[in-house]
Amino acid sequence: MVIQPKVRGFICTTAHPVGCAKHVQEQIDYVKSQPRVEGPKKVLVIGSSTGYGLASRIAAAFGSGAATLGVCFEKPASDNRTATAGWYNTAAFHEAAKAAGLYAKTINGDAFSDAIKQEVIDIIRSDLGQVDLVIYSLASPRRTHPRTGETFSSVLKPIGKPFTDKTVNFHTGQVSEVSLEPATDEEIRQTVAVMGGEDWDMWMHALNEAGVLADGVMTVAYSYIGPELTKAVYRDGTIGRAKDDLEATAHALTDYLKTRGGRAFVSVNKAVVTQSSSAIPVVPLYMSLLFRVMKDKGLHEGCAEQMYRLFAQRLYGQNEIPVDEAGRIRLDDWEMKEDVQAEVRSLWTQVTTENLLALTDIEGYRSEFMKLFGFGLAGVDYAADVNPDVPFA
Repeated sequence: MVIQPKVRGFICTTAHPVGCAKHVQEQIDYVKSQPRVEGPKKVLVIGSSTGYGLASRIAAAFGSGAATLGVCFEKPASDNRTATAGWYNTAAFHEAAKAAGLYAKTINGDAFSDAIKQEVIDIIRSDLGQVDLVIYSLASPRRTHPRTGETFSSVLKPIGKPFTDKTVNFHTGQVSEVSLEPATDEEIRQTVAVMGGEDWDMWMHALNEAGVLADGVMTVAYSYIGPELTKAVYRDGTIGRAKDDLEATAHALTDYLKTRGGRAFVSVNKAVVTQSSSAIPVVPLYMSLLFRVMKDKGLHEGCAEQMYRLFAQRLYGQNEIPVDEAGRIRLDDWEMKEDVQAEVRSLWTQVTTENLLALTDIEGYRSEFMKLFGFGLAGVDYAADVNPDVPFA
């Protein structure tokens, strides 16, 4: 079939297998172009099929030669529907790892469930023995608790008072005003249950109790802080409350793992285009301005560049892992440079629908969004007939 993008809001309902493979290969090529990292050897990536999770897996495998086990929740092609982008990304990663002689296996299922945790433990025992790095990079709007059966749904809302500011429809380029009502206590509770640290904690306890964590194991979960411009709807909102819980979990897990010399970290990463971030009001407009400023200054990074830097300059090759006053790894350091943020703030006050193209990198934002689904990559014939039914492994 000839596969074209079908976009609704921040969702693209189609994905292109050749384009997704090209996007994965671009990230692999970047990591391979960098100096080798004396890093992990056996890595579990929970949430391994897109964004920072996929880039972490690529950095571990092609930057350090690590064996990688991934966990994701993706759908194969069916009838006249394509598979999800994450499915195609994982298939492409498997092919590249096999060609490089690297161990790669992926479990497809609900990572929040006890059944998937046990399946992962069984595979580590049989294939790897133990893992020395666990990356936690799940992004889901819902979670069913494995013990109580309660299903939680997250919301993107401010806390305490309504919020109003600029936003952009990044497809049409229309700059407008958005208003959000504050979250209820119940919405806050549910958002923390989905996006906070409880499931990460459950994973690490299950892995440790099963004896599949190596001495000196490290585990890293990903977070974001962001600027004042997005603070009310992000860090001071429901998502931020969940991230606070995630950071508290890191400290608790370090205490829990200290008998085997283990440590847990939250890495605060740079803003990048993901399906999740595209859904947050204000954020696409902020990022289109940020990309313009950071590209002008030669500071822009995507997922692969960020995760290589995490491995090469933070987690490995250092006497001490550099952290901030709250114990967090800061990969958003270039984004949060004062000169970068000052320029973004100045442009924010000026930007309108009429000058959007001149003041922002909205085209770059759109391009990155489409690449998430395998579209808009150079060298891919999008008029060609392709088979959407790609094997997972």
